[in-house]
Amino acid sequence: MLRAVLDRALADPAMGWSLGGYGAGATFRRDPGEPATPPCGGRPGLVTPRGALVLGEADTLVPVAYETALGGEAWSQALALCRPLPLLPPRPAPVVSERGRDDAAARDGDRDGVLFCLGLPLRQARLMARVREEAVSRLRAACGRPADAALWAALPALGAVLVAESGRDRIEVALPDAHPGPRAQWFDRLLRLGRLHAATAPIPAGLAPVIHLHPPHPLDGGGYDLARHAAFEALLACFGDPELVALKRRVLAGEAAVPRTRAARAVARVARAQRRHLASA
Repeated sequence: MLRAVLDRALADPAMGWSLGGYGAGATFRRDPGEPATPPCGGRPGLVTPRGALVLGEADTLVPVAYETALGGEAWSQALALCRPLPLLPPRPAPVVSERGRDDAAARDGDRDGVLFCLGLPLRQARLMARVREEAVSRLRAACGRPADAALWAALPALGAVLVAESGRDRIEVALPDAHPGPRAQWFDRLLRLGRLHAATAPIPAGLAPVIHLHPPHPLDGGGYDLARHAAFEALLACFGDPELVALKRRVLAGEAAVPRTRAARAVARVARAQRRHLASA
């Protein structure tokens, strides 16, 4: 079932993707008319002029669908693909290090690029820079020292591609990045907290989110899109927490629930907001 969900998501230009941990990672988006081809080697994914998404083992991860209450009546929605904590690798050494040729590159022609791990304190993923030619010596000179803001700022001028990788899954971002499109992210303040995910994300104990799918929101584009609402309800039914899904259905039906847990209160807030939109749609 998850493989079918991923295949449909790959075919939808409105779907967003992210890979990484709390405070650093990469996102992948594409425009509706942007050319896209599959990665080399027959792997599932998308390759565009601005970046790439490779789903080498995403269908083996644990899916968790959830909604997060934001300020006011706003909310976000996501399908997190999680790895059990015992299967996460240790954090890398906190210094820049050379990894060698990028044999897993999305494009065959990029496999001769050289990867350098940036040594960020993530468990779910490795954040790396792929460079060529003269830029290789510049990154080699940085090896053995922690990556800093100056190095991050220098990567675009070096022609670097940012690679966020977890196992055989990855997102590649051609630098300099621009919104909307593939983006590289590094927030040192959040990284220092050492969290696996935001406290508001109801990820079950024992799991760490590695990849997030970000379906198009019902409120994006004006009005309330009933098809988008129904599509995410289907994901919740398949991959959401059964107790939270049942609570949401009761609130949507009109029940005045007063939940006790943080996650349940957030679900009730989202359901009440959606109920008002559905009533006027």
